[in-house]
Amino acid sequence: MAATQVSTPGQETAAEAASVEGGTAPDSVDSAAEGHDRPLEAAEPIEEPQSFPVTVIVRRYDPEVDDEPRWVDYDVEMFSTERILDALHRIKWEQDPSLAFRRSCAHGICGSDAMRINGKNRLACKALVKDFDVSKPIYVEAIKGLPLEKDLIVNMEPFFDSFREIQPFLQATGKPDKERHQTIAERERFDDTTKCILCAACTTSCPVFWTDGQYFGPAAIVNAHRFIFDSRDEASQVRLDILNDKEGVWRCRTTFNCTDACPRGIQVTKAIAEVKQAMMTGVKL
Repeated sequence: MAATQVSTPGQETAAEAASVEGGTAPDSVDSAAEGHDRPLEAAEPIEEPQSFPVTVIVRRYDPEVDDEPRWVDYDVEMFSTERILDALHRIKWEQDPSLAFRRSCAHGICGSDAMRINGKNRLACKALVKDFDVSKPIYVEAIKGLPLEKDLIVNMEPFFDSFREIQPFLQATGKPDKERHQTIAERERFDDTTKCILCAACTTSCPVFWTDGQYFGPAAIVNAHRFIFDSRDEASQVRLDILNDKEGVWRCRTTFNCTDACPRGIQVTKAIAEVKQAMMTGVKL
């Protein structure tokens, strides 16, 4: 026997409640249900991105063949969202497998693909094609100031020699039970200079470094700053003495090239100025 729904005074059936809330008659509920069976209108087709030709001019050098570097033109089909690193890959994979360049993560973390693009130091993996005027050629060459080995590859040893010389590691006596405590403010004091990925973009953008192979360079000073202003470190004065040299911080001419070139946005010139100030006052600001 079927159950009979009984509505008591003050109660409404589901259909009646729907009609009150939606402001429609009960039969409109059926109409809405019927609407779900109708075919949906076709959406407008999404326009596919179009590729376009880009001329990339690479400064090539093979020590076994060339006496001097030479510029070579390549026409590459690119999309606006692709990067200069993608263009170099296409050249190497599709046109000239002899092209030599460094790259690893391709996400701006390893720093191995630093090079000069249209006269400015950049990471090829972070240089988007859409940020360039593709009606003109894009010039790519190796970073300056370091010995050129082949094409876009330079010898990084002089750069790392300067880095190692400033003793880039924490030096502290005693053995804490668990950890070396540091306040948030103390950590923030040198937070900016912890971002360095040793790509050498800042150092090789410095005119002083180009003309003086003995200058420590911005990257070494930035990494010294990271430990000089670390409250846990006890060798700040040692690093200040190392940099208080004719080829140390005093060679900086504050041109801001290094700050402009840093792919991590480090305030390199500011860090160098703070090291100079600490050197003069003997106080870690």
